[in-house]
Amino acid sequence: MFILTSFKDVIRTPPELFNEDLTTTISQFLNEKFANKVVANVGLCVCLFDIEAKDNPYIFPGDGGAHTKVDFRFVVFRPFIEEIIVGKVKNCSKEGVHVTLGFFDDIFIPANSLQHPSRFEEVEQVWVWEYDNNGEKHDLFMDQGEPVRFRVVSETFVETSPVTNEGELQKEKTSNDTPYSITLVCCV
Repeated sequence: MFILTSFKDVIRTPPELFNEDLTTTISQFLNEKFANKVVANVGLCVCLFDIEAKDNPYIFPGDGGAHTKVDFRFVVFRPFIEEIIVGKVKNCSKEGVHVTLGFFDDIFIPANSLQHPSRFEEVEQVWVWEYDNNGEKHDLFMDQGEPVRFRVVSETFVETSPVTNEGELQKEKTSNDTPYSITLVCCV
């Protein structure tokens, strides 16, 4: 579910921070830049794990900041395909069940991937699995906040455009604006 991923970047340290420890300053800038961000085809960056290497800082003419090339590793959330994870039901709709892990909410179980036979209760807005126990039927409700075990079927990375200026036209927000989403199959 969590992996270590190596990155390379150049970090600019402003002159007012020259008296601070360089490693601590670089760590803060890396966490600000990457933590809680989705990197395409990598996953959701959680936190800096370590700095593997850093070059000597250099200063460009006309720029007072020190630029440092850094090799570092980040803890990244990216479950592998077929991995089984336990989450909680966030909400239900006719299309399926939205699941949360607390720190990541873009998880979806389509209606056709729920246990069979299942039905959607319009009044309560929940999915119900009609469990058959030796001819005796039991209704098992997927209520909000209930734990659910699921298997990862696919993941989707979508390029999202940066925030536009006020004068530019913005597209209507759709569910495809999520940069990283996971599709699941419900497990027993």
